[in-house]
Amino acid sequence: MKELFVISGVTGMTGNELARQIIAKGGTVIGFDNFFASSLHTIQDILDQDAMNFFEWDINDEMAMKELENRVALEKDNYGRIVYINCAAVVHTEYFYDVEATFQTNVLGMRSFLEQAIRVGADAYINCSTSEVYSMQSWNEGGVSEEDYILFATAEHSQRTSYAAGKLLTEFFMKDAVDKGKIKGCSLRFANVYSDNELYAKHIIPHIITSLLEKQSVTLLENSRKNKRTFLHNFDSCQAVLAVIEGKNTLDGSVYNVATEEEVSILELVDICAKALNLEDYQIEFEGYRSADPERRLLSSKKLRERTNWSPMVSLNEGIKRCADYHMSKKD
Repeated sequence: MKELFVISGVTGMTGNELARQIIAKGGTVIGFDNFFASSLHTIQDILDQDAMNFFEWDINDEMAMKELENRVALEKDNYGRIVYINCAAVVHTEYFYDVEATFQTNVLGMRSFLEQAIRVGADAYINCSTSEVYSMQSWNEGGVSEEDYILFATAEHSQRTSYAAGKLLTEFFMKDAVDKGKIKGCSLRFANVYSDNELYAKHIIPHIITSLLEKQSVTLLENSRKNKRTFLHNFDSCQAVLAVIEGKNTLDGSVYNVATEEEVSILELVDICAKALNLEDYQIEFEGYRSADPERRLLSSKKLRERTNWSPMVSLNEGIKRCADYHMSKKD
């Protein structure tokens, strides 16, 4: 059965690896991106393949999205299944506080993409969400589960909450569409996804690696003295997407945590990165503070593991080594 996958944000961390894995399995991809936080280099290795159809489009551009819809409508009879996957998002921490940007892309863009999937008769819609929805309720013994109550920071305390609230709203749109019988689908809450080939040093791992490479020192927020996190390699995040698509009872509007249980402090993370770079001496400086930043973020992925055969394959040490090797090769 031939399958067509329509992916927004296809050059981003989850999108590019997802396209790679889909094509390797014999699927066809129609993907688009506006290069908000990525570039074409992430899909350069698959760009010339017949199964990869890339367009430089913005999810907020109505004309571009109409052209996308027309293309899918023309192609749909050639495929046994059509799956829409929304990876487009305003994600970098510097934009957490930008209410207009996060609302336009993360909420309105997601909803329009979902409505298009319904109109063309897509078989499934996967909504890529975020662990940020847990806001200040980001840790408990055994990890936060999807059924736990969510404790938000207040608007007075942090505009960052707008990002979390917006992504949570997309999950409601997803569940509402499924409950009304319009489409099958689910939402995935990813926790701190990273990739080998991330272009911009705005997330914590590439920031640490590039800083250590360039000046043998790294500047961290004051929060980093205490903070702990888990980190998910994008190979594993994409394996989770494919697992729920293939699951028998997974596309029921549910929400699934996608995370590892390999918790590490930010200071330990710096040391792991330094060792991967064969760097013995380095300096850490602390500057700035981020409000509404939980000290720990530990999620339980029990629900996903019970409903699929998914489990993370890339350890943190292995993933960091891949990232370090990539950045060192670019420096050479």
